[in-house]
Amino acid sequence: MKNIILIIIITTSILSCKKTHDLFTFDVKDSSSFTIEAKYGVDLPFSIPTPDVTTSSETEFKNNNTKASLVKEIILKKLTLTITSPSGQTFKFLKNITLYISADGEKEIELAKKENIDNNVGTSIDLDPTSAFLDVYVKKDKYKLRTQVTTDEVLLHDVDVKVDLTFQVTAKGA
Repeated sequence: MKNIILIIIITTSILSCKKTHDLFTFDVKDSSSFTIEAKYGVDLPFSIPTPDVTTSSETEFKNNNTKASLVKEIILKKLTLTITSPSGQTFKFLKNITLYISADGEKEIELAKKENIDNNVGTSIDLDPTSAFLDVYVKKDKYKLRTQVTTDEVLLHDVDVKVDLTFQVTAKGA
């Protein structure tokens, strides 16, 4: 009888515990932009700096009832580039493109890339994310992106590009 009562007490205690510390996932979305200038030649890789990206992570952590110290991992889920100017321009001039991420006190690492880009590509392109853990970058207030581009056509005009990033965050509840 004592064993049955003990089992009931233990089972009730386990079932009544709050599960606020279970892991869950949510997305953090950021965006930036850069310009590919027409001054570069064909088939030579060149780098394009972008302005610092102010991350929305702190707000998203709060909105999802967690905080930076409870984040277990952050990975890049999706990175989309979209041409915003000139109208009608496509990415067919690109051969390869790689984006890198860095932050104060952190080394630069590869974030995403696309190689051997088909000439039938449109005004938007999804890059292939790496599997790198990005916690130390996305938890900060801001981070830097650098773009390395190789073209297979001469650009006659500058091309403005918007970068949309979606990070997948795995965290514990606060």
